[in-house]
Amino acid sequence: MSSVQLLDTVSVSYTATLSSGDVIESAPDTKPITLIIGSGRILKAVEASLLGMEPGQTRTVHILPEDAYGPYYKALVHEVARASFAGRIDPKPGMILSLAIEKDGISQQVPATVLAASSETITVDYNHPLAGKTISYTIKLHAIGN
Repeated sequence: MSSVQLLDTVSVSYTATLSSGDVIESAPDTKPITLIIGSGRILKAVEASLLGMEPGQTRTVHILPEDAYGPYYKALVHEVARASFAGRIDPKPGMILSLAIEKDGISQQVPATVLAASSETITVDYNHPLAGKTISYTIKLHAIGN
């Protein structure tokens, strides 16, 4: 039986969980996904964990923040004046907003999660919601090839 090599097309199912046990993503056995190893469709560290596996095998890997969505940066938490929303929206904790920021002189729209809202300010977090978290993937290789 052959094992997974770089550029192979594979069929896999998986469940991704946080240390709390919360499932953040899955492709169940009944609906496996097909991907090419090295294509970047899934996290590189997860792709690398498939190398050497044979069809029917299951493997659990723990992906550290630096190999997933990066570290959590406190500097990316900002307070924004409520007035800047000018009645367009009433931000509430948990909402994800698309906000304009300027980087290197270029205005960009980026997602930000609302952490807190007062009558004067809105606290937003520009970190990815999974930044700073270790993610565990339990992966089953169904097949190699089309």
